[in-house]
Amino acid sequence: MPCQGEGGAGATLFFLSETAPTSAYSSPARSLGDTGITPLSPSHIVNDTDSNVSEQQAFLVVVAIDFGTTSSGYAYSFTKEPECIHVMRRWEGGDPGVSNQKTPTTILLTPERKFHSFGYAARDFYHDLDPNEAKQWLYLEKFKMKLHTTGDLTMDTDLTAANGKKVKALEIFAYALQYFKEQALKELSDQAGSEFENSDVRWVITVPAIWKQPAKQFMRQAAYQAGLVSPENSEQLIIALEPEAASIYCRKLRLHQMIELSSKAAVNGYSGSDTVGAGFTQAKEHLRRNRQSRTFLVENVIGEVWSELEEGDKYVVVDSGGGTVDLTVHQIRLPEGHLKELYKATGGPYGSLGVDYEFEKLLYKIFGEDFIEQFKIKRPAAWVDLMIAFESRKRAAAPDRTNPLNITLPFSFIDYYKKFRGHSVEHALRKSNVDFVKWSSQGMLRMSPDAMNALFKPTIDSIIEHLRDLFQKPEVSTVKFLFLVGGFAEAPLLQQAVQAAFGDQCRIIIPQDVGLTILKGAVLFGLDPTVIKVRRSPLTYGVGVLNRYVEGKHPPEKLLVKDGTRWCTDVFDKFISADQSVALGELVKRSYTPAKPSQLVIVINIYSSEHDNVSFITDPGVKKCGTLRLDLTGTSGTAVPARREIQTLMQFGDTEIKATAIDIATSKSVKVGIDFLNY
Repeated sequence: MPCQGEGGAGATLFFLSETAPTSAYSSPARSLGDTGITPLSPSHIVNDTDSNVSEQQAFLVVVAIDFGTTSSGYAYSFTKEPECIHVMRRWEGGDPGVSNQKTPTTILLTPERKFHSFGYAARDFYHDLDPNEAKQWLYLEKFKMKLHTTGDLTMDTDLTAANGKKVKALEIFAYALQYFKEQALKELSDQAGSEFENSDVRWVITVPAIWKQPAKQFMRQAAYQAGLVSPENSEQLIIALEPEAASIYCRKLRLHQMIELSSKAAVNGYSGSDTVGAGFTQAKEHLRRNRQSRTFLVENVIGEVWSELEEGDKYVVVDSGGGTVDLTVHQIRLPEGHLKELYKATGGPYGSLGVDYEFEKLLYKIFGEDFIEQFKIKRPAAWVDLMIAFESRKRAAAPDRTNPLNITLPFSFIDYYKKFRGHSVEHALRKSNVDFVKWSSQGMLRMSPDAMNALFKPTIDSIIEHLRDLFQKPEVSTVKFLFLVGGFAEAPLLQQAVQAAFGDQCRIIIPQDVGLTILKGAVLFGLDPTVIKVRRSPLTYGVGVLNRYVEGKHPPEKLLVKDGTRWCTDVFDKFISADQSVALGELVKRSYTPAKPSQLVIVINIYSSEHDNVSFITDPGVKKCGTLRLDLTGTSGTAVPARREIQTLMQFGDTEIKATAIDIATSKSVKVGIDFLNY
């Protein structure tokens, strides 16, 4: 009979079998024979910030990659001059009216499935291919959303190219990251005048805060495959959360680097009664004049907005990108200006892609879904062309616009439609009863401003509704500022909607270089990852244990009799709850002892759930996400104490979670990153 630990409640942790439960009452613990460990001490939490510091190594430069749904880019800063952030070289190509300090997240593979090009280069090459040849090439765009929408993401998840062919998602993400790695190292080498080593770089990759853990881990695996870092040197890569990065950057800004959407006062030399669009035009003009400079100075002193914030003040960052909208709530902790996350990140798939989907639905209505789907596969390059034309007009949408927006239809669209239906595009428009879209004789779809605004409405309504829900939460009341960031934040329609809904509750502020906010914040985060001091745990974590069986309390299916003792199997022993506040570097420590001191392999399985009230590891939604396997073979010469102590540590508060098990007698230890992809 294993001995009882001081303060323990008779819970014994069994090494649960490797297979996940197949039904509600299958018990992972039953097939195990006689292995088990029992608590030696009650759990306790320590704040172990020293462990972080020792792992920091000296890097010459921090390079952050903002891997976006619609566009991507990188920026860097030398650790010797942290106040200078350099945004990557200007990209070849580009669209009229669209700032190309980032490049489209598009990738092209050859018919042999080898990497060919990325960004504008991929798009332009694909566009110039003969239509029949184009069908053989694999062109992918906006593929990042797959990581958000796939419920059972694994290393084998597929993506579909424009020609309908499948390709492994991990391969595509690795190719993209490898491309950015090569571009950044080449630029750094050119600047330094000599070969720049990858080992001198600390890499930061941004991901949406609302991504589930498997998607965050997937990005890390792709980075390993791309050769950014190796699993042995995992500290060289930090996964940063997009709205956190934006938050870190926003707090450094002075008011002249922002546009305030408010009628309270004149800001940036224009009064609030001017239209939002006018303020933005002015800011864009300022940016255009300073276009040559790709280096941004971030003042070491915290900016003027900061001087208006006091200890305990709260602000919301709304990061609206191409695929998702991410909301995070931070509270100021003075004197250093550290940030505390007050409410776990929320949001959803309400990015600017939603506007593209609405446009697609409009085309279905006019030309028929069967035709559009066929056209995408038969003329994939022309479809890309049409969506590029729509993108530039989409950016011209504004609340006060009165003249129509013209979208050029590719010739092959007009031609293919006639062959497919036997009548003209013009005929289809007349017949469709969509009265706010007309045909122009120059070969264009002419949309009224109201028609364009209607395409934005469902996405913007979802964002406003989500924000309304957030503002109802007690933790979010009395918010002082709302920062609107991300590429979609450039849309005047979204700005106006946010101002109208929340302008009387808080001050709404948009950084001038709104599309690069996350990128620059990610660089600052890489320079000092300890700036976010308190986060919220997105999930509940625990391990499976045995408790003494209590008649009437525990289900009879869970009864296990061992050596005359009645145990309840599969009890979920909680380390930390979903939405619990966790300080950076905070460790949860537990000590156990093996039921058999002679036991040589100890396996501890870690489970997670989105729910807080979990009773058993077999409950719906509980997933195995980590295994600590402590192999004590080869320690037989060591004197084994009568009561062997196995210490389990889980480190929370970072963007990723680490677990360690240590055999105190021999100091043998094993470390594991929690794995959400391979179970």
